[in-house]
Amino acid sequence: MAEALRETNTKFPFLAYGTDWLAFGHVVIAVAFIGAWRDPVRNKWLFQFGMMACVAVVPWALVFGEVRGIPLGWRLIDGAFGVVGFFPMWWCWRLANEVEGGVLKRDVPGPP
Repeated sequence: MAEALRETNTKFPFLAYGTDWLAFGHVVIAVAFIGAWRDPVRNKWLFQFGMMACVAVVPWALVFGEVRGIPLGWRLIDGAFGVVGFFPMWWCWRLANEVEGGVLKRDVPGPP
């Protein structure tokens, strides 16, 4: 594998440029979520964005992975990031809605 990377980098160094932009995209998206951390109610749309992105990962990985010849097991692992990532986004969105409504379920006193 190391030899394949060396040979590819020697013959096609521009391919690595794509990974630089991929990393940049991840950083920019992560920075956007700072807004949700600072003010989750005002920026709860970011949680919706995150849920949409998680849902989109599954068909994206399955379809384009097939086009690129990626093994099914790898595509399922990639899609699992979307499935697993959806739940924290949904939970944060739900909590932001509860805060916006003025009542957190865990703050409501129970029976005496």
